[in-house]
Amino acid sequence: MVSPLKWGCLMAFAAGTLPFAAHHARAQDTTSQDEGLPPAGLGSLRQEDIAVRLDLGNVQFRIMPLDELILRLLAPDSYAALHSLREASDDEIRQSVERFGVTEPVAFLVTVFGRQDQAEFDPERLVIISRNRLFRPIAILPITPLWNQHRVSQRETAAAIYLFENGIAMLEPFTVESDRVRSDQWERSLRRIERERARIANRQRRQ
Repeated sequence: MVSPLKWGCLMAFAAGTLPFAAHHARAQDTTSQDEGLPPAGLGSLRQEDIAVRLDLGNVQFRIMPLDELILRLLAPDSYAALHSLREASDDEIRQSVERFGVTEPVAFLVTVFGRQDQAEFDPERLVIISRNRLFRPIAILPITPLWNQHRVSQRETAAAIYLFENGIAMLEPFTVESDRVRSDQWERSLRRIERERARIANRQRRQ
């Protein structure tokens, strides 16, 4: 069953309408405790800048990391929406990975877009290859009701949070694969990410 809070966060994220102000003070308060993380609220990247797209013909996957190291580089509204989605899912995430002995899973928001009517997809076939190691999801947490049908019609979307064990290097190139289709788009995203990290660091030094 989809939590109303998670559903609301996802819809706000998709529309880009979740207010940032309500979350800004709390995020700023914890900045000093997050060694190595840029402060919340200074990023300018768009959602698409950190998204990996994988086109399978009948459906298209969009994969975005929910790692705070990456999220804090997003523009304020996008950061607030995705941060809230991850926060609202924390309890469910922890419970889902406990039996695997994983304490700090790597989380991604995965959205499936229908390219044709009654397009089927297999969620379990989506994998990530990082540092020559293949990572399969250890848990998948549906966000939208359509996800469990494993089928979307044209222009419909389904979304879930994918959880992987530790080891995916966020600041290095990785590959996303499903049904023998691969995407190395993250390598291009890293160039934007590194430029944004440098921009924020320069801004902090000038303050």
